[in-house]
Amino acid sequence: MPNPIICIGAALVDELFHAKEPMLLATTNDASVTKTAGGVSHNIAHQTALLGVPVQLISVFGDDSDGDWLKKVCLHAGVRLDASITRKGLSGKYTGILNADGSLFSAFLTNAANHLITPEHLEKNRALLLTASYLLADANVSVETAEWLLSFSKETGIPFILEPVSVPPAKKFKKANLDGLYLITPNEDELPVLCSEKSFLTQLQVEELMQRGVKNVWLHNGKQGSALYNKERAITLHAPDIEVVDCTGAGDGSLSGFLLGKYLGWDDLDSVKLAHTLSAEILNVNGAIATHLTQEKLLSLVPKYYPN
Repeated sequence: MPNPIICIGAALVDELFHAKEPMLLATTNDASVTKTAGGVSHNIAHQTALLGVPVQLISVFGDDSDGDWLKKVCLHAGVRLDASITRKGLSGKYTGILNADGSLFSAFLTNAANHLITPEHLEKNRALLLTASYLLADANVSVETAEWLLSFSKETGIPFILEPVSVPPAKKFKKANLDGLYLITPNEDELPVLCSEKSFLTQLQVEELMQRGVKNVWLHNGKQGSALYNKERAITLHAPDIEVVDCTGAGDGSLSGFLLGKYLGWDDLDSVKLAHTLSAEILNVNGAIATHLTQEKLLSLVPKYYPN
């Protein structure tokens, strides 16, 4: 079996309420609701597995019906759960409220138990981690767990990626040891909270992260596209112009596409093109996963969004 990508972090039930009209405060809003499997690490693992890449997910599930359902969804997609944890209690849930245009109005995270993914748990599963081609953790894990993974990465040479998720979990890593981190993937809201107050411009913030030892900083700017920075160069790429159905999971999908590109041996620019292509496809469907895509179909779509 080829070396898997190992994703460490959240697996949640996503309940998404889609407003049918512009949101009104302090009153009832008419909406439809969808239920899907979510959580950043789950989304990346699930999407990447559907694209034909071997994947392991290390996450926490409740021993309730939602937890059983989440596990079945993962296994059906081809995501292995050899080192995941099942705890007593409710599974984690992400409740998102979406504006009529598909953008996020607000969201709630409940019953997540990612604190159970400890350095001790990872040490017990060292043999599995040694098989990884890439290690990825979302910022819902503790700083101690992320720093253990970074130390493991430096020891073994297996690249480690940190996905900030959102502003609250990203804040934890403002003073964390990031020396040797292969890639961090903030958006324009998450980047400032990862840095000190003296870095008040985007370029200064990127430079600060690289001075702290981060090898690559991939800044996501929504409709404007993204920029991948390292000490040698900066790659910028515009986002495709599309109609958004649901913004959920677009960033996760982008990272899934990038990982697929790297797994296939592509360079940075082509991997970012693949990332944007997958993100655009996810923005066109409800939920965080583009279940309609195979690897072959996705690769064929890159020239559609990025013709020569």
